[in-house]
Amino acid sequence: MDIFEELKASLAGKNRKIVFTEGHDPRIMKAAGRLIEEGILEPVLVGNVDVVRANAAACGVDLKNTLILDPETYPRMDEMVARMVELRKGKMTEEECRAALKKGNYFGTMLVKMGVAYCLLGGATYSTADTVRPALQLIKTRKGAHLVSSAFILMRDFGPENLRRICMGDCAINLSYEDSVDKEGNVTLTAAQKLAEVAVESARTAKLFGIDPKVALLSFSTKGSGKGGTVNLSREATACARELAPDLAIDGEMQFDAAVSPEVGQLKFPGSSVAGYANTFIFPLIEAGNIGYKIAQRLGGYEAYGPILQGLNAPINDLSRGCNAEEVYKMALITAAQE
Repeated sequence: MDIFEELKASLAGKNRKIVFTEGHDPRIMKAAGRLIEEGILEPVLVGNVDVVRANAAACGVDLKNTLILDPETYPRMDEMVARMVELRKGKMTEEECRAALKKGNYFGTMLVKMGVAYCLLGGATYSTADTVRPALQLIKTRKGAHLVSSAFILMRDFGPENLRRICMGDCAINLSYEDSVDKEGNVTLTAAQKLAEVAVESARTAKLFGIDPKVALLSFSTKGSGKGGTVNLSREATACARELAPDLAIDGEMQFDAAVSPEVGQLKFPGSSVAGYANTFIFPLIEAGNIGYKIAQRLGGYEAYGPILQGLNAPINDLSRGCNAEEVYKMALITAAQE
């Protein structure tokens, strides 16, 4: 079964509402119209009702019975402002919160926080930062999570009964990994613990797509063959990840060839259950991750879906500003399927 058919089957009967922060955008409308027609999700469109309906008519999309919410006329706005002031804990005044909530990204995020919707998809016109910032401030990380990260799911059809699915993280959010310290200079969270959390969260995302995760912490070194750079980071993160998830198949540090080629993997990393068979790849720096997934996409012929945000209290995802309606539709299914 196609992965998106699998996601639709998993969503059947759940009646989940998904907020689209740019309800006026034709790409959003076309995707929302398809979701409505298929009866999979209940879109909530943010924007001026008249503008949204006029744009929908121009696109040939029927939005009857679709919930369209305008920050300018939302009847629960005072309640929303008070809740946001409480969440910001003195970092924003009531006036600043009210001004922020006139913007679709903050308004939509608060709709999720207040339980009006299950999840949110934005970024068709907003930057990644403008989608992630409200999520960090208002939704926040879930219990046990210390940072937000991302993963991409990549898929390629190699023929009958041979659809390959892989996961790569983090390719979009965390630029690098450094120790966190308190005011006294004490380390509160090591760089290795952060990368380990990305590895465990990416494995969790992989499972959502039917991947039995075999996680490789990547580097330019395999099992101590190189020194410097991020070698120690990947090695230490492997140990930390094993503590976080003892049942997870994870190994590192290893080079990409050792991760994917059984012959090379068992030569360079004998006895590893992951080397040569990895399907979930964790990069030590965003440069490597971003370049890596784009090489797989553009030269390897893989379809890439993401970034899928990880570690938040509710599913919030970001679109590329160059997305089309098909990509919006598929990312909506991915977002709503996240637990």
